[in-house]
This record gives sequence, C-alpha cells and structure tokens, in this order.
Amino acid sequence: MAVARLTLTDFRSYTSALIVPAPGLNILTGDNGAGKTNILEALSLLAPGRGLRGAPLGEMARIGAEAGFAIVSDIAGSRIGIGTQPHAPERRVVRIDGANAAASSLAERIALVWVTPAMDRLFAESAGDRRRFFDRLVLALNPGHAREAARYEAAMRQRNRLLAAPSPADPAWLDALETQMELHGQAIMTARAHLITALTTAIDAAPTGPFARARLTLTGWEASSGYARRLLQSRNGDAAAGRTREGPHRIDLGVVHIDKQQPADRCSTGEQKALLLGIVLAHADLVAEQRGIRPVLLFDEVAAHLDARRRSALLARIGASGGQAWLTGTDGALFADAPASSQHFDVASGAILAS
Repeated sequence: MAVARLTLTDFRSYTSALIVPAPGLNILTGDNGAGKTNILEALSLLAPGRGLRGAPLGEMARIGAEAGFAIVSDIAGSRIGIGTQPHAPERRVVRIDGANAAASSLAERIALVWVTPAMDRLFAESAGDRRRFFDRLVLALNPGHAREAARYEAAMRQRNRLLAAPSPADPAWLDALETQMELHGQAIMTARAHLITALTTAIDAAPTGPFARARLTLTGWEASSGYARRLLQSRNGDAAAGRTREGPHRIDLGVVHIDKQQPADRCSTGEQKALLLGIVLAHADLVAEQRGIRPVLLFDEVAAHLDARRRSALLARIGASGGQAWLTGTDGALFADAPASSQHFDVASGAILAS
C-alpha cells in the first residue's frame, strides 16, 4: 500500500500542490514554517479521525480561500478525495472513486500511523493522548474499529445529554443506549486486547537494535458482561458528574522499558522516543503480516532526540521494510544514510520541488 499521487488545493499554506512520491522513503526538508508538517497532516486526513494535529477542519483551509480545501490521493488504484465546503467548514466530505463515502470506510483503503514531536513525551502526558495513539494502532490492524468507536461515542453522547436534561429521560431510551454502549464497548476492548497480545509477540520477534523494547498493558477499565447494568446503576452519579465515568473511553496504555524494567514515563526523552519508534516499527510488521498491507508511516521531525546511531538504524529499518514512509526535517544532512531509492523534496514558501 502506498500513496501514488497527492494533490492539495487551498490546504493550509498551499494554494495548489502536486506530489508524486516514491513507494518507499519520501524525505521532505526545509526551514521551520515551510509547510512540511502540512503535507503530513494532509496525508493523515486520508484515515478516519482528525489527523495528526487534531485541529478543527475549519482551521485547515488556506487563509483567504473561499471554497474550503481539497485533498486528492491515488491509493491502490482508487482515487480518494477529502475536503470541506464553504457552507459547512467543519464537515468533512469523503469521496472514493467519485462516490460519497463515510469517513470510517477510509480505514479499509489505507492504514496510517504517525509520530510527531508532540509525541516525544507521550508516555508522560495524558491518558487520552495514549489512548488515541493506541486506537490508531488498533485501527491500522482492524479497520472495523473506527465504526465501533464511532457508534460507542454516539451512544455515550446521547446518554450524557439525556442525563443532563432538566426533565427525566425515558428509561427505555436510556436502556437502549446503554445496551448499545455495552455491545460496541465489548467490540472495542476485544480489538484492543487482540492488538496487545499480537504486538507483544511482534516486539519480541523484532530484530535487536537501538530501539528499546516495550511491554504494553491496558489499565483503567476491564470489559466484562454486565456493563449495561453498571451504567444503569451509575446514572445518578454520571448525571451529577456530567459525564460517563466508566467504560472503554477511560482506559490508559501502560508501557514499560523491558530491558530496564522501568516505566516509560521515568525514562529519558531519548529513551521514550526510542520506545515509541520500537512500538511503531513492530506494529508495522504486524499489520503487514496480518492484513497483507503495510501501513504508511508519517514521521515529523523524527531526528529530534535521536542520536546518529538510532537515526541511521531507523532509516535502514524502514528502507528495508518495503513500505512507504514520509519523513520531515530541517537539514538534509540528517538523512544522509537514507537508501539511494529515497525520493527527496525541498519545501519552501508553499512550493514542493523534487530534488
């Protein structure tokens, strides 16, 4: 799986841009603010979710643009279009081969995983950030995860609104929503548990090297029968809290540095980056084995907090994998060890030039 062509129209800093990437490594270099991350963000929108920045869609249209933005990509023989329209700047329009499609269906066409500078301290920041990262890994392995998560979130939002209403809600309506939350919550946790087991095996089987090995666990909530009953019993407390206090939306990802037997949040920033990359690389091998496709990897400013040895090993590893990867950096010298087949792009002032 690879992006064969990418066209941007009125997206972020780009009035119009066309990129014809290589099927392997694609390296984008340029000064800070040149627009490198904008390209990765456009690619990240080809998967379900809010992209690698998590920004509102209305902020992605180029300033001054009057017709929203458009991203068009050719992937595995299909043309995928993503965009917005002026009258609905926060509604993402998805078209696949000319037909309207649900955003969740994108996961069946492409698997995307990214690492950004903001994730360098992922293991020391909020549980929500770790949960979103882990669910991105689950989605790459199990495309149906997006639909289950969307249905669970929709049912939970409706339940929260009903509990917050000034007049008592219809108990039968709440019963139905809580049954839906149990059904989709079980599916979500089953997919997460499968990834934990499979990824543990993949990490253990990964080649030895400079990327620290991680042991992953899920904490904070365990799926079991009777979730709908517990939701029923917690209605008064949830109404007072203004949220659903128990469920798969409350789990956290625990990560331990195996060789040091040390929690990831107590490791140095460089070690945390190495742990993160080790997880992502092992996961890419796992997806390739189980789905028969390799996820497209997006590495923004990946050289930050990586020494020369790890940087060289990363380029060699992803270069040998046979998959597509996009990497950004301010200095081309950081990628001197990239395979000869890599495609290099210079990014400056809204222009992208192959070099």
